[in-house]
Amino acid sequence: MGKKIVVITGSPRKRGNSFAMTNAFIKAAQDKGHTITRFDAAMQNVGGCRACETCFKTGKACSFDDDFNIIAPEIEKADVVVFTTPVYWYSFPAQIKGVIDRLFSFCVAGKDIAGKQCALMACCEEDDISVMDGVRIPYERSIDLLKWKSIGEVFVTGVLNVGDIDKTDGCQKSVDLAGKI
Repeated sequence: MGKKIVVITGSPRKRGNSFAMTNAFIKAAQDKGHTITRFDAAMQNVGGCRACETCFKTGKACSFDDDFNIIAPEIEKADVVVFTTPVYWYSFPAQIKGVIDRLFSFCVAGKDIAGKQCALMACCEEDDISVMDGVRIPYERSIDLLKWKSIGEVFVTGVLNVGDIDKTDGCQKSVDLAGKI
């Protein structure tokens, strides 16, 4: 039986390298019978957490009504959550960071979303794999807090320009990641 997968992207470049990895993952997951719900955070209106701690008190995940209130119910229903992103200035881009920060709402509200599978796919311009620490460490700490289980991480270095990903095994690794679900 297929699983419900939520994919959250962080790139504003629809033809960028992380989107190519995302698309490869999604196609492979769909081919295996999984259902995908995709949110491109850079194309949506998601602000940062305001730490008001009124999460889920209005019937929505956040009292400040933006697109996180569309994303949160899908995360809650998902079996698997996958984050795909480029690395910007040694960290997550602001667009996806807003979504990640607002996962806090589940904790504040005491919502039990433990047991989900998750994955991280990221790429960066530099060749130094330690550049990925800026996304890897927050991802690993966050899923530990949420009690999620990582099925894998795909990190691709040395890609900047559109199409650079095609000179790597990044898309194949993304396909392989879908096979772990």
